[in-house]
Amino acid sequence: MTSLTEQLELRLDNFDYAERKCALDGLLNKVHAGEISLPQSGTNVNLHFHTFFSYNSNGYSPAKIAWLARKNGLAAAGVVDFDVLDALDEFLYAAKLLNLKACAGLETRVFVPEFSDKVINSPGEPGIAYHVGIGFPSADMKGRQKEFLLHLRRTAQQRNRGLIDRINKHLKPVEIDYEKDVLVLTPSGNPTERHICLAYARRAREIFNTQDALMNFWNKSGIRVEPSDLPEGKNLLNTIRAKTIKRGGAGYVTPDKNSFPLMAETNRFFLKAGAIPTAAWLDGTSEGEKEIEKLLETAISSGAAAINIIPDRNYTQGVKDEKLANLYSIVELAEKMNLPVLVGTEMNSPGQKFVDSFECRELSPLVPVFLKGAHIVYAHSVLQKQCGLGYTSTWAKENFKDAARKNKFFEKLGHLLEPQREDVCADFNDETVPHQILDKFEK
Repeated sequence: MTSLTEQLELRLDNFDYAERKCALDGLLNKVHAGEISLPQSGTNVNLHFHTFFSYNSNGYSPAKIAWLARKNGLAAAGVVDFDVLDALDEFLYAAKLLNLKACAGLETRVFVPEFSDKVINSPGEPGIAYHVGIGFPSADMKGRQKEFLLHLRRTAQQRNRGLIDRINKHLKPVEIDYEKDVLVLTPSGNPTERHICLAYARRAREIFNTQDALMNFWNKSGIRVEPSDLPEGKNLLNTIRAKTIKRGGAGYVTPDKNSFPLMAETNRFFLKAGAIPTAAWLDGTSEGEKEIEKLLETAISSGAAAINIIPDRNYTQGVKDEKLANLYSIVELAEKMNLPVLVGTEMNSPGQKFVDSFECRELSPLVPVFLKGAHIVYAHSVLQKQCGLGYTSTWAKENFKDAARKNKFFEKLGHLLEPQREDVCADFNDETVPHQILDKFEK
C-alpha cells in the first residue's frame, strides 16, 4: 500500500503545476510536523539535472528534483534543461522553501569556428559543441535576450519535425505524429530526441501487439534488441537513438555552421542574461578535446568562465584507465586556469544515478574542487538575482584583481549563505565592497 508521503512524491511529477505545488506544500507540512526528517547537507552535489521540461528518464519535475536533492542531503543542486529555462522559477522556489542551495541553467549546442574541422564533444560532428549557461537569475527575458531564447526553442522544434519526417519513412508502418505522440510527453512543448525515441517505441508496441512481432519489426529495421528490452527498455531507446537520429541514422542530417548559434554569440546571450558561460567537457578523447587548453582559451576569449564535467561517465570503479587520467588532468587544468568546476549527472538517460558516487576512491580526492565550484555558482546565482552583483558582473570585475581572488570570495560566500537568508542580499548595491557582504553572513 502506497503511503501518503509516497503519494505526495508521485504528485510532484504531475504536468499540472498547481498539483505539484500542492504536493510540495503537503511534504513541507510533514517536515514541519516532524513526520519527515531531512538530513544535514553533506558534500555531494549535482548541478546538471535535466528535468521533464527537456527530458528526465524518471519523469522528474523541478520540484521533485529539489525535494529529492534535499532528502538525499546534497550540498547543492542545479537544473540544466536543453534550450529552455522553463524549470528555473519552480526549481528555485522549491529549493528556497527546502533550504537547498540551488542554481538553474540551460544547455544547448553551438558552433565553434576555430575548431570547425575537429570533433569536440558532440560525437561525429566537427565544430559542434554542447555548451552551458549556469546561474540564470530569471527566466523572464527582454529584447534580444528574449528573442535569442525563443530562437533556441524554435530551431530545436524545427529539427525535431525534420527528424520525424525522415524517420517515419524509414520505420513505416511505425509512424508518429509530432503533436499527438511527442508533444504530449512534455509539460511545455519542448520535446527532445529522447522523447522522439520513446514515442517510436510506444507506437511500435501499439502496432505490433505480441513480443515476437515487435522483436521482428525492430530487428528488420536494423535495431537489434533483446526480449528484455521490450517494449521501451533502456537499451531499446538508446539503440533507436543511435540508429535513427545520430550520425549514420535514417533521420540524421550533417550540421553545419548555420545549424547552431556561434559559441561567442551564445556566450553574449548568457552574459547579458546574468548567467555564467560554461564550457562542457566530455572525456578528453576527441580530436578537439586533445587540444583542451586551446579549446578552453577559445571559449574564455568570448566569455566562458567555468567548465562543466559529468564525472559518472569518466571513471569505472576499481579501474585506472585513460578516462580517469583525463578526468584528473582536466580538473588540474581547470584549477590552474581558475575555472570553477561544475559537476553533475544528467539523468536524461535510463539508468543514470541521481548523484555521482563521490565517496568512491576515484572521485573522493576531487570532492573539494567539485564543492568549491558548487559554492561559487550558488553565490553567483543569489547575488545576481538579488542585486546584480554576480560572478560575471561589472561589480565583480571592478572589485577583484584576478579570478583567483574572485573565486575565493564567491566560494566563501556560497559556503556561508543559507537559502532562507538570500533576501538579505537585496540590500547590497554597486557601492558595496566584498568584505561587507561576507561580514553580513559571518556574524
